[in-house]
This record gives sequence, structure tokens and C-alpha cells, in this order.
Amino acid sequence: IINDLKKEHPMSRLLEGDVGSGKTAVAAAASYAVVSSRIKSMRTGDTANSRLQVAYMAPTEILAKQHYESFVKLFKNLPINIGLLTGSGCKKFPSKSALQTQKFGTDIYKNQLLKWIASGDISIVIGTHALIQKSVVFKDLAFVIIDEQHRFGVDQRSKLVSGSDIAPHLLVMSATPIPRTAAMLFFGDLKNTLI
Repeated sequence: IINDLKKEHPMSRLLEGDVGSGKTAVAAAASYAVVSSRIKSMRTGDTANSRLQVAYMAPTEILAKQHYESFVKLFKNLPINIGLLTGSGCKKFPSKSALQTQKFGTDIYKNQLLKWIASGDISIVIGTHALIQKSVVFKDLAFVIIDEQHRFGVDQRSKLVSGSDIAPHLLVMSATPIPRTAAMLFFGDLKNTLI
């Protein structure tokens, strides 16, 4: 997966594995590889604070919060801003109060999180269907992860990927690929990694 992320053309890959096999850890490692890459901004061309962004879409708020907490635990000692965007609320890590009292970040207003996403200040955004709203605009979206891809429709998955000026890398994860996904693998539209 990491080698695919280094290529100029966008990756399109299925990560298949049973529940608990480590798909989230693989997604986190790939996310780290993307956000730690400091290259020229795709839109502005500047290199100052031009971290690439990752969007991680989960089918439920409970699962999105679990992934957010996992990423916070993994990246808590690194200078990576992580946001959670769901229908019921938003969080940001790190924050001043998170370092002192709340270990999983601070509740913030949706409008503020959207501004930080648009400016590129939030490197990793984890959320639900809320990520595909028109109000969510990424500065430099380079990597899209869709968990339990069979729980999203084709249009929902494509909205997140097509919302960027440049096609981002795509990693879909599933323990139970649907027949359409198997056909995409067969015809070469999607590469497969099995855990």
C-alpha cells in the first residue's frame, strides 16, 4: 500500500480482512505516510504548512468515534491534527484542554472544523456520511479511506473521491466484499490486499 501511495497515479485498493485483523492499523500507517509527506500544495504551490490530508469515512458514528480514538492514541505524540466530523458533533485533537483534561480532544463547532479542514490545518478527518456534504471542502485531499465499503452506495463513495481537484488515493476496507467489489477486482479496477 505504501508503495502505491508513492506512485503518481491514484491508488485504488481493497484491504480485506476479518474483524480484528488489523485493517485500522494498516490504514493508520498509510495515513501517517501521506500526512508526513510535505510536498508542494496541489492548489497554491507553496510548501509552508502544506501537509496533505486524509479523509476516513465510516458507516456509523460509533465506528467513526472508535477510529478517531484509535488514531488519537497512535498519533498523540506527533504533530498531526485529527478531526472528527459526525452528524451529532465534532472534535479536534490535539487541543490545549485535551492535553490537560480530555485525552480524546475537545468538542468544537462544526463551522470551525470546516474552516480548519478547508485551510489544511486538520490533516486527518474521520467521520460518517457528514464527510460528503457540500460544505466539507479539503485543501489538499490526497488519501480517502472508506471502512466497511459495502455499507455505502456507489454514489456516496464516489462523492468523497471526486470532491478533490486531483484524484486522491483510495483504500476501501471490508471483511465481507460484495459481488460488485469482486467484479472490480476481477477486471482490474481495484487491487487487493488480504490480511
